[in-house]
Order: sequence, then C-alpha cells, then structure tokens
Amino acid sequence: MFLLMKVSGIALDPFTNTPIVILKDAANEKTLPIWIGFMEASSIAMELEKTPRIRPITHDLVKNLIEKLKFIVTKIEVTDLRDDTFYARIYLKRDGEEYSLDSRPSDAIAIALRTDSPIYVNEEVIEKSKKIEIDEDKEKLAELLDNIPEGDFGKYKM
Repeated sequence: MFLLMKVSGIALDPFTNTPIVILKDAANEKTLPIWIGFMEASSIAMELEKTPRIRPITHDLVKNLIEKLKFIVTKIEVTDLRDDTFYARIYLKRDGEEYSLDSRPSDAIAIALRTDSPIYVNEEVIEKSKKIEIDEDKEKLAELLDNIPEGDFGKYKM
C-alpha cells in the first residue's frame, strides 16, 4: 500500500555532511529520510523556497520538456529500497495513455514539486528503511529526526 507524503524539508546529516530530504505523511506519524546528492538537494531547496532562476536548471528543463510534449505528471512513487538504494517511478499521462519511468527518488521529488504532483511512498519502503543496519551515530540521527517538530527543520542552503 502507498502512503501520500509531502516534503517536510531538507536537512544536513551532521555525521556525514550529506543532504537528506525528509518526507512525512499527512498525519506526521511516518517519516522517511532519504540521503541525496548536493545538486539534487539544492534543486529541491530552490523549489521549496520558490527561488527565482534566470536560466532553467536540470529539473526545470525536465519539467519544460514534459509540458512541451503535452504530458502531465500524475504522481511519483518511491517504490523500493534494495541494497541501501531507494527506487522511484515517475508516472506520466498523455492522450489517455499512461507511462512509467524509473527514477532516483531525489529527481522524482524535484519534478513532483515543480509539477505540483503527489508523492507516494510504498509502506514497505518505510519499514525497510527502519531495518537498515546502521551504526550508533545514525541511530541517534534517526531518533533525532523522528522527534523534531515539522516546523523546526532548517532550510538547506548551498
């Protein structure tokens, strides 16, 4: 079963200095942190903050291509977690035909934000993410993320 989730914010893992996109369900009961790259974090943060851009960055370009080709993004899904790697799909529709594209979650999320598309996460992914063998520092981070109120996430700055 898939849960509708939203981007709660971008954080920086204090132990690895790696950006994390934080997804939360509507009831703020379930949280999914996904470690992502700096460029993707910057792209997501710019869209969250509605930062004006003089020229399109990569995710803006993808959005423009989707629109120019008369597709709509119906949703994105974070579908799996295997070998410490998250998997996602972007669902597109045109003329009644539906298409599904494999994607990194960070790219799918950046596109979903730009197209106002819903973000869904497979509940199994949330459960698998809790079972990842993590060291003591990351356990502390997971506990910290679970206990931070939604409004307290800082904005990610490059």
